[in-house]
Amino acid sequence: MGDIVKQQDIGLMIGLEVHCQLTSLKTKLFCSCSSDYRGMEPNLCICEVCMGLPGSLPVLNKKAIESAVKIGLALNCHISSITNFFRKNYFYPDLPKNFQITQYDKAGGIPVAKQGTLETDDGPVRIRRIQIEEDPGKLNYEGSIISSPYALVDYNRAGIALTEIVTEPDIKSPRHAREFLNKLRSILEHIGVCDGGLDGTMRADANVSLYGGQRVEIKNISSFREVERGLNFEITRQKTLPSGDRMETRHWDDVRRVTVTLRVKEGEEDYRYLPEPDLMPVSIPIEFIETIQKGMPELPDERRGRFVSKLGLSDEIAKAITNEKIIADFFEETIRAHGNTKIIGGWIAGDIQGYLNREGLEFNDLRISAQDLVEISNALTSGRINDAIAKSVLMKTIQTGESPSTYLGDEISTIMDEKTVRDSIGVIFEKNVTAVSDALQDPKTINFLIGQVMKETRGRADHELARKIIMEKLMAKSRGEE
Repeated sequence: MGDIVKQQDIGLMIGLEVHCQLTSLKTKLFCSCSSDYRGMEPNLCICEVCMGLPGSLPVLNKKAIESAVKIGLALNCHISSITNFFRKNYFYPDLPKNFQITQYDKAGGIPVAKQGTLETDDGPVRIRRIQIEEDPGKLNYEGSIISSPYALVDYNRAGIALTEIVTEPDIKSPRHAREFLNKLRSILEHIGVCDGGLDGTMRADANVSLYGGQRVEIKNISSFREVERGLNFEITRQKTLPSGDRMETRHWDDVRRVTVTLRVKEGEEDYRYLPEPDLMPVSIPIEFIETIQKGMPELPDERRGRFVSKLGLSDEIAKAITNEKIIADFFEETIRAHGNTKIIGGWIAGDIQGYLNREGLEFNDLRISAQDLVEISNALTSGRINDAIAKSVLMKTIQTGESPSTYLGDEISTIMDEKTVRDSIGVIFEKNVTAVSDALQDPKTINFLIGQVMKETRGRADHELARKIIMEKLMAKSRGEE
């Protein structure tokens, strides 16, 4: 079951339902309870409204409409002139009212936005609808959902404002799903509605079917990496099943890396959607939409294009930097501090992100400032250190959190010492007589001698200085002066 699905299988259909908390809001969707519930003791950030007590009435948070319209505009959606809310009925311990206030796109339901598109490198993904809804509470288990003998319910999250972004089944592969989610996160962060770095702010359910078979929904996926893994497993599992297998909801066990049955999938009729009687339809005037449109910030694709056209970055590096807003902001900070854009861009996209991937860290875990990066790049561009030492100092700074000057001092004092480099080259000429003779006949073999200098000086010699001295000595030898 470990096969990786690299390309779109014939008959493969993948769609995503992405739940994004509107973390820019200070209160919940329908009450005045604080939305800052993380780190709180269980069941303290609640009131009669988010607990669904008799007689309580919801009051819509206007900022939620504004945030949802921003998302719709960023995803090229049609914004509804009027939108309304429905009740989605299902019985589960984390849903205190036994129904969820959400939106619907049938039976007179009008979501806040629909018919959008998000462009990805693997092709466009159509957005079916964007709807506003309340988050349920959170179930906590002892161990895993499979092995735990009980579940504890924390209602602090109940009523937090969500947008659900539903795609058409345009996803071509598990890798494409991860690419889509990463780009969506960057867009939401750039427009300031969702901080994707907070735990649980973006959660994706994946729907997948093969060869016209029944659709399976994978829930409880903890990260975008796990979405890719879960889809790979589920596609391989479905290939072993007879056609026409049952429609069901499955849980992704990220420890065993398998999907397991949660329940037979409900149809829409099982949710008994009905208009929410306690909330009036909401008008969204064109003037309101136009005001939001005028205030929209630069989106990731626009930022990426500016980094390429104005700063001279390659498209690959610009894409890596704009993949997360925090990274792009950090890079822009180094520019304001007069850092070398191409050198620093390469370090961020290559060395730094490679280190984070190896260590399983996020960018905000880095113990390095933009000014630290500028200090290292300036030492390199001024010729005080070479590229090898610059990367060595970069890694030491990242790992220890110490200032680059801690490591630059000794390096700079010897790297430009011409006598030290010249003495090392003299030793190398004595040890490599044949190579020196070859270099007199074929200039290409000079690179071997330069390599020996770098080895002798443990990479600390300036590359261009070493080449200059070697050329001088070879010229002197050819004239019989040595």
